[in-house]
Amino acid sequence: MQERLKKILEEARQELSGAASVKDTEDTRIKFLGKKGQLTEILRSMGSLSPEERKELGQAANQVRAEIEALLADTASRIKEKAREARFRAEAIDVTEPGKPAKLGTKHPITITIEEIARVFKSMGFSLAEGPEVETVFNNFDALNAGPYHPSRDLSDTFYINDEILLRTQTSPVQVRTLLAQKPPIRVFAPGRCFRCDTPDATHSPMFHQVEGLVVDEGITMADLKGVLDSFAKQMFGPETKTKFRPHHFPFTEPSAEMDVSCFKCGGKGCRVCKGSGWIEILGCGMVHPNVLKVGGVDTERYTGFAFGMGVERIAMLKYGIDDIRLLYENDVRFIEQFK
Repeated sequence: MQERLKKILEEARQELSGAASVKDTEDTRIKFLGKKGQLTEILRSMGSLSPEERKELGQAANQVRAEIEALLADTASRIKEKAREARFRAEAIDVTEPGKPAKLGTKHPITITIEEIARVFKSMGFSLAEGPEVETVFNNFDALNAGPYHPSRDLSDTFYINDEILLRTQTSPVQVRTLLAQKPPIRVFAPGRCFRCDTPDATHSPMFHQVEGLVVDEGITMADLKGVLDSFAKQMFGPETKTKFRPHHFPFTEPSAEMDVSCFKCGGKGCRVCKGSGWIEILGCGMVHPNVLKVGGVDTERYTGFAFGMGVERIAMLKYGIDDIRLLYENDVRFIEQFK
């Protein structure tokens, strides 16, 4: 038995010296120390020996077991260390190689335009106001003096969610919310998205952006409106810009007007952008209708106000020479990168 134990130990040592993987080590352990292993078989055969022989053989077998277990541990540690070194060699990083460039994004032209408009009106003392894109019919039409048969209420023009809720068709409902929430004096501007049932083409989109403005105070006149918008035009398009106001009609202002600016491409001489007229229409405006002020509980004998609204896409297209509104919504990186 002693000779057999020595032979088992020597055989285990030879096999472990040539082990190349954790699996080889485990196979060796099972072969010698497993339930049906060679050392286990010797221990099971000890029942036929005398007590003195069992004691002597048991001590020898335990010593062989301990040596094999030590060999197994050393071999497993050696194999893991080699695998670790091989992995480090495979994952080595050449720090002298140039890194992969990280592309930086840029602001969208609509965002740029809104920020430019906001900068101008903030410099004139206006505060930012906001309102939800999902609005009530009351705020979008009734409170803005648009009667029940006004054409803008048609299903062909407005996205209705139900009889009382819709996607706002303009930023003008922010006027109503501001009048209900604040007392004069009021001086706010409100940028935001709007929605209308338009078929997309070069100049129309079912989703677009507007910037609304509202001023309410004692003694406000049309002259104040013209002065503010003339100053805005000069700051937005250049100090040489001229403005022109033409009579128009909006249900929530009286009197109402549209404002043109001298073409900033040709200086008013006439070109393709201004269609040869030398002028470009950029916004609608007017004195706030008394019926709208009354909705907010404003004393119309004491206070007057003016309001204006402009399309952000129109201004962006004119300012940056964009000839198709759909370019603003196609998320073409090649287009967006031009505005860095």
